[in-house]
Amino acid sequence: MEKAKTADYVIIFGGLNKSDYQDCEGHDRKTMDLPYHQDKLITAIAAVNKQTIYVNISGNAVSMPWRKQVPAIVQGWFLGSEAGTALASVLVGDINPSGKLPFTWYENLSQVGAHSFGEAAFPGIWREGKKIIDEEYKEGIYVGYRWTDMKKQKPAFAFGHGLSYTTFKVSNLRSSFGETTDGNMTFKVDVTNTGDRPGADVVQLYISDVKCSVDRPVKELKAFQKVMLKPGETKTVTLQTDKRALSFWDETSDGWKAEPGEFIAWAGDASDRLTCKVKFTLK
Repeated sequence: MEKAKTADYVIIFGGLNKSDYQDCEGHDRKTMDLPYHQDKLITAIAAVNKQTIYVNISGNAVSMPWRKQVPAIVQGWFLGSEAGTALASVLVGDINPSGKLPFTWYENLSQVGAHSFGEAAFPGIWREGKKIIDEEYKEGIYVGYRWTDMKKQKPAFAFGHGLSYTTFKVSNLRSSFGETTDGNMTFKVDVTNTGDRPGADVVQLYISDVKCSVDRPVKELKAFQKVMLKPGETKTVTLQTDKRALSFWDETSDGWKAEPGEFIAWAGDASDRLTCKVKFTLK
């Protein structure tokens, strides 16, 4: 601990391994917590050195009760034999990271939909003899960011979240026209690198159905595109959708259905960072 106090920076590598009940196939995790008292270690070191960087090695989310005590968190995944080289390149700034989260990183299990419906949903009920376990799927269409939106939750990191050593501005979303009869739409949006390093951002387009005869998510991801930008550079990104992007599965007709009405398109670089929108109508 004395060395941590006097160090310029402290880099902690932690996370999960392939042991049972961690990041393995064959066993569900019993908790989102980090094993081996890692939370205590990170909390203690962050208390004596404010320049503590945490690198998390895992294939899925872990709880981070100390999240706001450290200035930098790097998600390292399981990168294989060159993991050290890749992560070192990011940590020393040789490479500007541009990854985005492919799932919602919940703060804790209480935010997870499957844990909101009782034991029958998860972890399930064992049949007699404990050879088969029954789990009842109850979230319906509300998985990931859809559940988060419906419950108005604030997860640790939203779906699509990801930072880099530069910053970006997503603005001026516009559509090819204000109404469509076939659902085919072309959207354009401007992305600007507002920082001082070259980097890449991922523009994400979500669609909201303002009024529908069935239950629908607050918004749904329908298109995305990665764009490389020099410092100060602005590029216009084109995103296209079709009628399927406006449709839902109609159980009555046993097919996809898009109801005429008003829709809203949102653009940004994370599901919780949508900075511009435009309305349009399906006739």
